[in-house]
Amino acid sequence: MKAEPSQIYEFSAALAAAMAAGLVGSFALLKRMTLAADVVSHLALPGIGIALVFRLNPALGAAATLLVGTLVIWGLEKRTGIATEAVIGVVFAASLAAGALVTPKAELEEALFGQLQPLTRMDFFIACGAACLIMGMLLMRRERLILVLFSPELAAASGVKVDRLNLEFLLLFSLTILVCVKFLGALLAGALLMIPAATGQKLASGSKDFLLHSVFASVLAVIAGLFITSRIGAGVSAGPVIVLMATAIFLVVSFFGKE
Repeated sequence: MKAEPSQIYEFSAALAAAMAAGLVGSFALLKRMTLAADVVSHLALPGIGIALVFRLNPALGAAATLLVGTLVIWGLEKRTGIATEAVIGVVFAASLAAGALVTPKAELEEALFGQLQPLTRMDFFIACGAACLIMGMLLMRRERLILVLFSPELAAASGVKVDRLNLEFLLLFSLTILVCVKFLGALLAGALLMIPAATGQKLASGSKDFLLHSVFASVLAVIAGLFITSRIGAGVSAGPVIVLMATAIFLVVSFFGKE
């Protein structure tokens, strides 16, 4: 059976999102922020709900609330000195409750698990462009990010603007969530940052291997999830299947990989 253009766009954009998620997830794991991915993804829900109410593109609403939420998290962290995870936890409950309140009930399941609208050519180019931007900026800042992780004081003494770098990473982190929301929904988007990164850590023997293995595990989960979903047929969201595939890969690596 010949694939429809929208299916080709969806598959290609999903692979680009998977590569970005694997890379960002690696740095998030080093920053001990992987659980934050699950919480940040919920920041998209209120924006999706508001966009649906006003008949706007859900991605625009998700982008708006993710941006505002990210700036609030960064501002609170900087102002109060509280750890990022704790600040994100404060924002989590309110965003989830607000999202569930404003999202129309008919679209709530799709908002939570993905596939709100068919992927257009413009969506494809935007998703792939965003993924390339994320990966390019992270790779350019890789050494500075690692230095900040191990010694913020040394990084500051070396001329690194630590606060600015943390904000840039949070914005890239949220942009990755935004790209993944389309395929996984607000409930599961963070899982594609968390699980492949944990898999990559199990397999890695060095920092470069860690990044490569995380990206590979993310891409493999997306390919397997989309393939299985296409075989099951209509009525099944790809998001839960992709997350289950990522989990299966992690379990296989954990039980049968190297010690």
